[in-house]
Order: sequence, then structure tokens, then C-alpha cells
Amino acid sequence: MDHVLFIAASYGVSLLGLGLLTAWTLLSYRHEQRALAELEARGLRRRARPAAKAEPQGAAQSDPLVGTK
Repeated sequence: MDHVLFIAASYGVSLLGLGLLTAWTLLSYRHEQRALAELEARGLRRRARPAAKAEPQGAAQSDPLVGTK
């Protein structure tokens, strides 16, 4: 029974850490969703990159965000 306080404190710190990581992840997710919604509202759309094909050395790759206006 001497170590009950230490064990309880360890569990408490672990739960606090996991809770903070979960909150941070959820807040980051919401932030990214708002940023994507703003970009789409401005007319930028996401699209898959074209299949890799032989491009000359040094050729610039296209940007995956393309304006539709």
C-alpha cells in the first residue's frame, strides 16, 4: 500500500497526456477541415496526380490544386 499514491499519480499523468494528445489531434483536424473548405470555396479543387510518366530531367511538376475559375 506504500506505492498507491505513486501508481495513481502515474495513471493520472498518463491519462492527462493522452487526453491532451487527443484534444490536439481533434483541434488540428478541425483546423485542416476549415482550411480545405476555404480553399474549395475560393475555387481550388483537389485532384489526384496523374500517373507517373517519363518526364525530362528538371521538368516542373503540376500543382495538385487547380483553380476552376
